[in-house]
Amino acid sequence: MVLRGFTRETRRVYLAHVRRFYENRDREDSSQDTGPVADNEEVRRWLLHLLRSKKSHSYANQALSALRFLHRAVLKEPAPVVGIPRPKRKKTLPKVLSKEEVKLLLSALATPKHQAIAFVLYSAGLRVSEAARLKVADIDFDRSQIHVRQGKGRKDRYVMLSPMVAGMLKDYIRAESPPEWLFPAGHRRDRHITSRTIQLEVSRAAQRAGIRKRVTPHMLRHSFATHLLEAGTDLRFIQELLGHSKITTTVSYTHVAKKDVRRIASPVDGLFEDEE
Repeated sequence: MVLRGFTRETRRVYLAHVRRFYENRDREDSSQDTGPVADNEEVRRWLLHLLRSKKSHSYANQALSALRFLHRAVLKEPAPVVGIPRPKRKKTLPKVLSKEEVKLLLSALATPKHQAIAFVLYSAGLRVSEAARLKVADIDFDRSQIHVRQGKGRKDRYVMLSPMVAGMLKDYIRAESPPEWLFPAGHRRDRHITSRTIQLEVSRAAQRAGIRKRVTPHMLRHSFATHLLEAGTDLRFIQELLGHSKITTTVSYTHVAKKDVRRIASPVDGLFEDEE
């Protein structure tokens, strides 16, 4: 997986899926040594077990991809997926915050560092892992850009640096003097903050702000895209800022943006006009 260029997160997920599959297989058939190669029926039963255990279809798809990679790339065997349909992923709309909710959330962060992270997430539409791995050198104050290195799909891109966020980051860097990573991990300044820590801080801030919905850092990215779309920003430009390889991924934001929906009158509004 390292040679293929898989990210650390993908490697962790694949290894966990493979481990769970073989541990379950050993429990079910501990009487004989079946070897590492699995057959189609074993994989089919495992996927059914995952779905009946209330795992999501995306989770089952990951498990199938991990086992397919193991057999083809590692064991050099045919993948045990013949006749097994891919679990169909649910199509869900992005969950977004209103501008008022974003303002409340950003004001409720506990420390200057966590506030700066949240401002970067919302102002530039970064993934939480991308914000966590930012280095001081990635912030180009002269060109008003942030250099996002090796985002999803191992691609670099540039995103905008808001003047307001630039001022905040200058103050933060002056006060904290981060050596390399823009957002170090607590007392371990030689490591960057973890995505999990950011998730916890955003969740706690949402509770302090009185936001009742479950808030995640990724919702700031969704809100960034949706609010840009509502302001009339071209969809292709939003695609480039988000680092989406396919425009179809970005199109999902058109279903939650209120820019066009507001212009349409519901038929019920004119139903009783004559009587009034």
